[in-house]
Amino acid sequence: MGKCVEDFVEGEVAVSPSRTVTETDVVMYSWISGDTNPMHTDSVYAAASPLGARIAHGTLGMSIVTGLSARIGDFDGTAIAAIGVYDWVFLAPIYINDTVHLRATVRSATVSQSKPDRGVVERLMELVNQDDVVVQRGIMKTMTYSRAGLQASRS
Repeated sequence: MGKCVEDFVEGEVAVSPSRTVTETDVVMYSWISGDTNPMHTDSVYAAASPLGARIAHGTLGMSIVTGLSARIGDFDGTAIAAIGVYDWVFLAPIYINDTVHLRATVRSATVSQSKPDRGVVERLMELVNQDDVVVQRGIMKTMTYSRAGLQASRS
């Protein structure tokens, strides 16, 4: 079971397991998103670019962040909704076969005054590659149950 809003501590850091970004990930994401930019789909074009090789889509990186966050398990059975992504920046490319992990730092966790059955957790999300380079960073806010709200939802 995941955490309720009161269980999160400001400054607390959670680190996910690692995951390798594969060619299959990039090809499938190109198909799903419709983004067939040659930096993602054409190895000859990408080799001649300043980056020198194909890269993952920036938004694929963001999607991987949400999956790695789920693997941490902090919101298993307690999340109500994702409510925002803020100040997201793409700091370095994610290359095919890079291995990444998520470092999530709690910035705040507040029970709602108007609806005390829930609250909002704000976390700084950093996607980090195998060389310990932060490739993406931003803030994600999640609405989650309070302890009272979770207990009421089970009644």
